[in-house]
Amino acid sequence: MRVLVWHVHGSWTTSFVQGGHDYLLPLVPDRSGDGGGRARTWDWPASAREVPFDRLRDEEVDVVVLQRTRDIELCREWLGREPGRDLPAVFVEHNTPRGDVPMTRHPLADQTAIPIAHVTHFNELFYDNGSAPTVVVEHGVVDPGELYTGELPRAGVAVNEPVRRGRVTGSDLLRRFQDAAPLDVFGMRLAGLHEAYGLDPERVALHEDPPQHEMHREMARRRVYLHPLRWTSLGLSLIEAMHMAMPVVVLATTESVEAVPRDAGCLSTRVDVLSEALRQYLHDHDAARLAGKSARAYALERYGLARFLRDWDALLREVVRT
Repeated sequence: MRVLVWHVHGSWTTSFVQGGHDYLLPLVPDRSGDGGGRARTWDWPASAREVPFDRLRDEEVDVVVLQRTRDIELCREWLGREPGRDLPAVFVEHNTPRGDVPMTRHPLADQTAIPIAHVTHFNELFYDNGSAPTVVVEHGVVDPGELYTGELPRAGVAVNEPVRRGRVTGSDLLRRFQDAAPLDVFGMRLAGLHEAYGLDPERVALHEDPPQHEMHREMARRRVYLHPLRWTSLGLSLIEAMHMAMPVVVLATTESVEAVPRDAGCLSTRVDVLSEALRQYLHDHDAARLAGKSARAYALERYGLARFLRDWDALLREVVRT
């Protein structure tokens, strides 16, 4: 199929474009959210092709994968076609509901032409989807390999824009976790994190937006992966850490209670329990390595790329057929 899809979430799109279709990625001159084109820090196949927005009308599009309500407007403007009516469409909901949870009504809840594909069962459960058809297609990631060495007695954290996102990403919790383990924070727009949350520069190091392969290699050198995020669907960085065979210490919120088996690390809503787990893994490399093996086995089975692509193939076929 020829699939129109926006480059909105880099890690998710990296997995999505590994399938057997032709992927058309809109491109605008400034590579903003309306048209980011191909990724420049991830390795995407040649079948993922960027197309200037003003040439999309010349392309044959079989189905569109929407990820923002804005994408619906752009389909009308750039293709002259109405998603769900004369262009088969599916809407991917990446985010947890916001606002008056659990009363949050999904923006596509009042229609039946475009199915909503939630990335977690938690999201499907907590959104008010109204009469819209829904399906859950769980995450899948490109396997970075069993990279774990754990040679550095430090905890790795992956988070983007922790200052702006604040409590959503658990940025305020880093001050409490830094007492249990020295932290290495990897991600985008990390500037100001120390000042915003009173972090000790000698305990918390920042690694600004490294290329994905470099981040994987460096993260896997850390003894344990810490996932302090409070209110996100399910961080792909967590799934990648599990694929790399890292032990994980995770807030037991949203979908993490489904994604992390007990023998893969520590899952709790108690910061003191999580902090103690960090200390134990820092001082017991064998236990950390064993937990990481369990994490990898589970991640490969539940969040493997092949399963993810099969699920999407089935959904796209169904959307086009109907």
